[in-house]
Amino acid sequence: MKSKWYKLKDSAMNLRKKGLSIGKIEHRLGIPRSTLSGWFKNIKLSSTQKDKLLQNWKNGLVKARKKAVLWHNAEKQKRLKEAYKQALSTLCHINNDNKYILELALAILYLGEGAKTTDDTSLGNSNPLILKFFLLCLKKIYHVDTCKIRCELHLRADQDPENMKKFWSKKLGLPIQNFKQINIDKRTVGSKTYPHYKGVCALRCGNVAIKRKLMYISQLFCKRVVEN
Repeated sequence: MKSKWYKLKDSAMNLRKKGLSIGKIEHRLGIPRSTLSGWFKNIKLSSTQKDKLLQNWKNGLVKARKKAVLWHNAEKQKRLKEAYKQALSTLCHINNDNKYILELALAILYLGEGAKTTDDTSLGNSNPLILKFFLLCLKKIYHVDTCKIRCELHLRADQDPENMKKFWSKKLGLPIQNFKQINIDKRTVGSKTYPHYKGVCALRCGNVAIKRKLMYISQLFCKRVVEN
């Protein structure tokens, strides 16, 4: 019994002999790939035709990958927008002016990023926003004179200390005179630093009592949540 595609067999065979790919013939005539494969099994293509088909396949693969990248990027942007909306929704329920909420947030931050072994309250980070939050909390909650905060920079070998002092001084609103200690990572000699990376800035507040309180708040809070 002849298949319903049989009347198109001659057209399909002629297209194949001209060097068209099975995929293109399938798309053009609407014949299933399985049927075409059976028809074409005895057709011999020239080396030129085979090379052309291989190149077309490679070009198609490149185009498909580009489309996939664009699709994934678009989907990622959608997910990022949704995450942003959800974050705003959560923050609507939080009072930024509540001292206890602010202090808890600072304590959790310090638990993760703050210095634990030094005899002062200090925190280092490469993100200016984190450090600005740290400074603001010290000022609002504990009335620390942030202009007296000691600052130290941890830089890569190809970074200019004076330029980095100016950058962090401007970003954090602290006197440039506060940036007295510079540490250069000798392991980075010979490697290039990305322009956006400005090193790590560590802020030191001499009051060790603040650190002790923050550590107790964060640990007791985590313990309370876990045990309840």
